[in-house]
Amino acid sequence: MLAGTANDQLVGHPVSLTRATDTADSEARGEVDDGRVNPVEALLEATTRYLTALDGVTEEQLREPSQLPGWTRGHVVAHIALNAHGFARALRGTRTGEPIPMYDSPEARNADIEERASGSRDELAAFNQMASLRLAGELRLMKALATIERLPGGVVLDAAQVVELRWREVEIHHADLDIGYLPSHWPTPFAAYLLETAADDRSQEVSLTLHARDIDKTVLVGKGGHGVAGSAGDLAWWLVGRGSGEGLTSTRPLPELGSWK
Repeated sequence: MLAGTANDQLVGHPVSLTRATDTADSEARGEVDDGRVNPVEALLEATTRYLTALDGVTEEQLREPSQLPGWTRGHVVAHIALNAHGFARALRGTRTGEPIPMYDSPEARNADIEERASGSRDELAAFNQMASLRLAGELRLMKALATIERLPGGVVLDAAQVVELRWREVEIHHADLDIGYLPSHWPTPFAAYLLETAADDRSQEVSLTLHARDIDKTVLVGKGGHGVAGSAGDLAWWLVGRGSGEGLTSTRPLPELGSWK
């Protein structure tokens, strides 16, 4: 359990996520203390780690390849910021009564990433700070029953899913930057959560029996199958389509996995 309240700082900028009196909205914000990990606190901590690391990235490093094929570190950093911006504007639309999707279109999303990726280190850092703060403010005001669209006429998301989805974006893409933050650095609750989530996502693709040695947990993919063992972070990293199974041991050759969402 992550201790304390949902109040935290994003690299020197105070962000207060006050607790709601309405139980449903409090649960949506991850503010109900029942022994589970508090998603809002986990997200804020992940965001702080990412923004602190970003402060140490040089202009030259931003132009170098990331772990994602075809994307430089600048592309990844731009995407992380635009994702926060998209969630913030969509959540704001649920409050103002003027629904707006996260992205205007796939083409607009891709064009925005390309444009932002070419910005300077200072511009990208400032945009990430601003977008993270705006999203933190919208999460404070979020209503559990609201829904948002990722694209016009596309997938509809419950607003309550935003914290979880953003948590994934920050933790996974921080590792994608290849600047020293590894799956082994993920907090145990996140590694365990992502392992179960990714295993479920792959259930129609492969059948495996996974064993996370560090948390002594066995997870079935599909109906279960030959064994693959490693840390929760390394298993999850492989399941989300990264790497080639580094750190894993398997009773048979690892199967080829398709791209992950």
